[in-house]
Amino acid sequence: MTRTLENRKAFIDSSISVAREYGFHGLDLAWEYPSNIVEMANFKKLIEEWRVAVEKESENTGLLPLLLTAAVHYSPDYNSVQYPVQAIADNLDFVNIMSYDFYGPAWSDVTGPPAALYDPSNPAGISGDSGLRKWLDANLPAKKAVLGFSYCGWAWKLEDPKADGYDAATDGAAITPDGSVTYDEIKDYIVSSGAATYHDPAVVGFYCHAGTTWIGYDDNQSIVSKVKYAKLNGLLGYFSWHLAADYNGGLSRAASLAWDTTDATTGK
Repeated sequence: MTRTLENRKAFIDSSISVAREYGFHGLDLAWEYPSNIVEMANFKKLIEEWRVAVEKESENTGLLPLLLTAAVHYSPDYNSVQYPVQAIADNLDFVNIMSYDFYGPAWSDVTGPPAALYDPSNPAGISGDSGLRKWLDANLPAKKAVLGFSYCGWAWKLEDPKADGYDAATDGAAITPDGSVTYDEIKDYIVSSGAATYHDPAVVGFYCHAGTTWIGYDDNQSIVSKVKYAKLNGLLGYFSWHLAADYNGGLSRAASLAWDTTDATTGK
């Protein structure tokens, strides 16, 4: 779609038409992820042309311009290819930074925190904080950054049920074919299995295990910590993937309350 001007225009025009038809406030591009120099160049062309089209449509209709956003990798570097950060800052209203899915059964054969905010063993390693710092260092304005966290966890089958911490050897996915488990399913599993639960404040995450099943996830306490982190760092806000995975809306209520009551200067 992004390779030619004609294809990009067809996509852009149709996206705006659909958004207006259904009364949407905007459009979010979820390209996961541009993985080479050509694709990143086409990403840049797409958002630049999209911005022009959105502004022109607003002028022609008298309606407020549609919001234009994108979901992006946790850091501005993907497969050693850099996002066009300046074009993103110039043309998008904000970006949803996907600070999760760092570990999962399909791509990691050991357990690990799927959405660590910090990596105490390697502050420059894979974590939400390290990724955000790289985006800000690349001159993405903090007020165009939205911190993402997941209402889904990942479940592994442990090779040894006694080795139940991080970096434990695993034998594929547990609970579901790919190991993905929604938060409401995790809550039900903890009750039905009697799984032991652990909060890791250094990483800012939770995990639980019962027998050979090990699950990494976020709970209320870690979600609240991440929302406070976003507020303290002057970010525009936070987003979650996805609302339907919540348990009776508990995570969403906790996040909203934390955002509304946190002091932006102290994070408390």
